[in-house]
Parts: sequence; structure tokens; C-alpha cells
Amino acid sequence: MTRLRTTAVHGGRDDLAALGVHALPIDLSTTYPVPDQVEGGEALQALAEGAARATSPVYSRLHNPTVARFENALATLELTEAAVAFGSGTAAVTAVVQAACVLTGKPHVVAVRPLYGGTDHLLSSGLLGVRTTYAGADRVAEAITPDTGLVVLETPANPTLDLVDIACVTAQAGHVPVVVDNTFATPVLQNPAPLGAAYVLHSGTKYLGGHGDVLGGVVACAEAEAKALRRIRIVTGAVLHPLGGYLLHRGLATLPLRVEAAQRTATELANRLARHPAVTGVRYPGRTPSHLLGTQSRGPGAMLAFTTGDDPAAVVRRLRLITPAVSLGSVDTLVEHPAALTHRLVPTADRHAGGVPDTLLRLSAGLEDVEDLWGDLDQALTGGHPTAPRATDPPSPGHRADADG
Repeated sequence: MTRLRTTAVHGGRDDLAALGVHALPIDLSTTYPVPDQVEGGEALQALAEGAARATSPVYSRLHNPTVARFENALATLELTEAAVAFGSGTAAVTAVVQAACVLTGKPHVVAVRPLYGGTDHLLSSGLLGVRTTYAGADRVAEAITPDTGLVVLETPANPTLDLVDIACVTAQAGHVPVVVDNTFATPVLQNPAPLGAAYVLHSGTKYLGGHGDVLGGVVACAEAEAKALRRIRIVTGAVLHPLGGYLLHRGLATLPLRVEAAQRTATELANRLARHPAVTGVRYPGRTPSHLLGTQSRGPGAMLAFTTGDDPAAVVRRLRLITPAVSLGSVDTLVEHPAALTHRLVPTADRHAGGVPDTLLRLSAGLEDVEDLWGDLDQALTGGHPTAPRATDPPSPGHRADADG
């Protein structure tokens, strides 16, 4: 078995030598010649029934070679048999709910808060014909009924960064499939499938693409589950564009390096924020003792959150280098106010009960120099006037003032 970095570079590229190319090709065809109409019809039937491939792609809503290469690469990284890509992360979540609940006639979902606000809103909206019970990670078994078709979990949690024991939740779920949103951790730091997750979800828009220029989602799972997801994708048309498939696949090659570098920066920023007089609290897995760090999770990640004594909107307005924007996982550092943006549609009482206060800011560490990022955070937190370094503050362990951050 190859190691992670090698797999990230070479996954999904097995057919390139036979094609006589080195770089990933982009197949932009919307339709494909089918000289033998009978054979073409058989291929269409196989794809419509959820097959991973057929003698012809027939039509790009049914299959696209560029997207399929990305799916194969992601499945290899997530240690699953297959993966199915969609036009967005929300389309991927929707397809999982439809496959696990609608197609099976089990319209009840158990969800562990906090979740990404869009997922929370989707489950609460009733638009998919499901009803949702929200439960703590240790109360999942109590919430399951004979009509439960799916358990939804995100770890590290968005935006609190709490680590949730995946194996514990899947054990409580029993025969009910569990979907784990692995967007924050990525397959570099965490693989939910060996811990019992039936579906491993990614908003590919984030770390997988890594440059803030592609929208997509993907679900890694066993082939049986993938077959149902492909059927849903074909019927709903929630396909990933080939250019998106290309960009996501290309992003995987540098994913380990980007995550590792951003994680070093996040660790340093979290340690410094914890000592800043204007910061009232820091949420970061690396600062919270947990048996899951080093076992379930191979690292604390590149996401952190913190609360301030000042109005969080005012802090964000004073930033000059860090980008104030939703999303995460880009090469540049992003910050957002969850209560105002990503979790705005979650009812206030539910948001507070999930541990998301109004003063929380979520930060996605990028690849800039850590000293530049700290200078920007410091001056924003202190009203535009950077604080003088305190002589009693030792440098954080492992900090290197070089270009790695």
C-alpha cells in the first residue's frame, strides 16, 4: 500500500499512460457517438441503474471520464470502494438523504449539532420530506426509531471544532447508516469509513480544490451505496462539471502539503490568540485534550474559532490581510462570523444550544506567513493598534519563523 502523499499524487491516473498523456485530460463532451444504437441503449440502461461505467458514456449527465478519475482518486484516499461527485456539497448531502431516507421509506434523520449551517437548514426545512431529531453525540441511540434512515455527523464540528467519536456514534446507530462530513479534517487527517461510517461527505469546494475557484461535492462509500447515489444524480441532474472534476482532482495532489502547512499555522495562531487580552476563548482541537486526537484524527487541523470581547463584526472590518468571507480551505486565510453568515438560518436558541455563541469568529488558516497573519489579527483585535509583545510570553512550541508558517 502506498503512503498518503504518493496516493494523493497518483490516485485516479491509472489510464493516463495508455492515453499517451501526462497531465490530467479534461473531457468536455456533452454527448458521445453511439454508432451501434442497441449497444448505446444498453450502456444508457446500465448507467441509469447506477453502474460506475459502461461501454459508452452516452451523455455527460450519465458519466464523464474526467469526473470519474477524481472519484476514483478520492475513494482511494478515503479507503472506500467508490465515490460519487456532485455539483456542490449541498447537492451531495441532499443525495445522501434521498438515498438513505427517501428511497428506503425511512423518513427520519438523527443529526448531531453543530453542523454546517446549510446542512442544518436543509434537514430542518422539510423540503426533502424528512423529519429531523437533533441529539447529542452520546444520545444518538435514544433518538433512533424504526423510521430512522440516517444519522448525520460532522467532526471536527462546524464551527466549534469539537471532536466527536465516530466509532461511538456508529455503534449507537447500529444498522442505521451514518454520514460523516469530513470536510474540515480531509482524508489527510481522518478516515471515517474504517470507523463505521457508511458515507463520507466532502464539500470539495473547500480543501480538496484548495484555491477557492471550484464548486463541488463528493461522497465516498461502498459500491452498493454509490450505485444508489449515481441513480439520484442522473435523475436530478446534480452533476459535477468536467472542469470542476479536473480542478478537484488536481487539488488532491497538493492536499497533504497544504493541510500540513496550514495546520502548523493554525496551531501557532491558536496559541497566540489564547494569550491575547482581547480574546475571551479559543476553540482548537490542538488545545483541548482528547483521546481522539492522535487516534481517530491524525492532527488538529487548520480550522480554529475564537470569541472576542469586542463586537465580532468590528474586528472583521479592521482586518487588512485576512479575507472576510464564508467558505474555508483556501490558500488564503479566511474569517467569518457564523451567527451572521454560515449559521444564520439556524434558530438562535438551537445555535446557542449547539455551542455557537454570537461572539464566535471562525478562521480557516491559509498558506501566508504566520507573522503577517498574526500582525493583522493583533491590530484588528486591538482596534487597529497592535499590542506590544509581552516579555513573559514564550514562543509557542515548534514555531518556526519561516515561509512555512
